[in-house]
Amino acid sequence: MHILITGAAGSGTSTLARAVAGATHARVLETDDFFWRPTEPPYQQKCDAGERAQALSSALHASGDTVVAGALMGWGHDLEHAFDLVVFLYLPTDLRLTRLKAREEQRFGKVDPEFLNWAAQYDAGTAEGRSLAGHRQWLGQRTCPVLRLEHDESVDDRLQQVLLARHAIVRVG
Repeated sequence: MHILITGAAGSGTSTLARAVAGATHARVLETDDFFWRPTEPPYQQKCDAGERAQALSSALHASGDTVVAGALMGWGHDLEHAFDLVVFLYLPTDLRLTRLKAREEQRFGKVDPEFLNWAAQYDAGTAEGRSLAGHRQWLGQRTCPVLRLEHDESVDDRLQQVLLARHAIVRVG
């Protein structure tokens, strides 16, 4: 089974993906690992769109159950429709920014103001890239089940909801 967990930066996609993968013995992939070239410091050079889509598609199909964390809107029809379940996470901007600041401090020892400014514009949709309106439109085009988790809940509560949705798909399929 292939599960995509998507949402705004700071909504908890990576954390939930790791929890789901741990509970289901699946592999975790991060879209950022395919979107950005490995640089020091990280996140400086984007990969070519075709290259990243092909690399993620190959990785997705290289093993059985896989949980992908991140956004892949615009990565191509086949890849965007390669999932059995899409989970959408939403949290209010102030909570996401608080979480992002803490994460950036822990990872890099500092916060990148440009990144926070970009992340803050998700709800309004005024920055390039992910936006709430764009995500909602994209979710409406999915042919697989979409689970929307749009409240601040514990990782375990979110995990249980994903596992229930996954179980319903496995039972039907």
